[in-house]
Amino acid sequence: MQYKDYYEILGVKREATDAEVKSAYRKLARKFHPDVNKTKEAEQKFKDINEAYEVLGDKEKRQRYDSLGANWQNGANFTPPPGYENFNFNFNQNGQAFDFGNMGGFSDFFGSLFGDMMSGASSSRKRERTFYDDIGLGGMNFGGGRKQSAQPKSEDLDITQTLNVTAKDLFDDKPLNVNFKIVEKCPHCKPGSFCPNCGGTGIISETRTVKVSIPKGVGQDKKIRLKGEGKSDGRGQKGDLYFKINIKDSEYEVDGYNLTKEVEVTPSQAVLGCKKDIQTLHGKIGIKIPKGTASGTLRLKELGLPKKDGGYGDLNAKIKIVIPNKLTDKQIELYKKLAEFDK
Repeated sequence: MQYKDYYEILGVKREATDAEVKSAYRKLARKFHPDVNKTKEAEQKFKDINEAYEVLGDKEKRQRYDSLGANWQNGANFTPPPGYENFNFNFNQNGQAFDFGNMGGFSDFFGSLFGDMMSGASSSRKRERTFYDDIGLGGMNFGGGRKQSAQPKSEDLDITQTLNVTAKDLFDDKPLNVNFKIVEKCPHCKPGSFCPNCGGTGIISETRTVKVSIPKGVGQDKKIRLKGEGKSDGRGQKGDLYFKINIKDSEYEVDGYNLTKEVEVTPSQAVLGCKKDIQTLHGKIGIKIPKGTASGTLRLKELGLPKKDGGYGDLNAKIKIVIPNKLTDKQIELYKKLAEFDK
């Protein structure tokens, strides 16, 4: 992500007083407010100004920001110091919910530094509302005009994970034990006291295990929903857990309900024909390789994946001619004799 120079955005020096910061902010806010300035750049400029004042107008945030040092340049690549990483969860205080996953319209840079500062966000919003009333722009919501919902949306508590499955997983009627990691607000924290459960960080990280039943007919990129297995907002509301299917299989190519599997034959088997035993999801079967087979695919009906409404797809046996890794001297001599007929 890119470093943001909040002093440069407000046009003040790093040693500027609180009054100077506020004065600069007022002038810029009047100039670039979307209700006043209709230019294309005004909305983004207004968001940047608000974000800069959210930091420099708050003593605790400004101290944390200044601790990064004064040698950064605006737009330079920035990696948060250890302990500053952004957290993707919701806080709720005094009936107001703030989503620190998207930071209410703030940048990723802001979120990486201040995602854990619940009280600062709450107090700054109170300060911001008073200020807009002062300049005659009351009713405007901080962060570029986006309103904060009084209640968190249920999707804010949802989790989406990728679930890698094989063709056998799609075929078997057995639930999978799936481990996944979740990071959320610590439910045991109490104001004004150190929480031993989270070590004072305000968040907990844990690994959960759930049983996932794969529905018949589910395909690539489809989602499976586990109700109530998502994040909790600390007030009894829980989101849902979604698993996005990603089919990864080294033995089969999967195309909807149909499968393709390579069947290896030697040159002599391809020329003379043979019978091959192959393993399928339905068990071992024998197939006949016709004489003179050079390449191609044999279609084996009803040996693919189960369909949603019953029945199965097909299995395509793709013929692949392979040369044995080790040949005896006698085999090599025989190949030499065969080569004479190719002239």
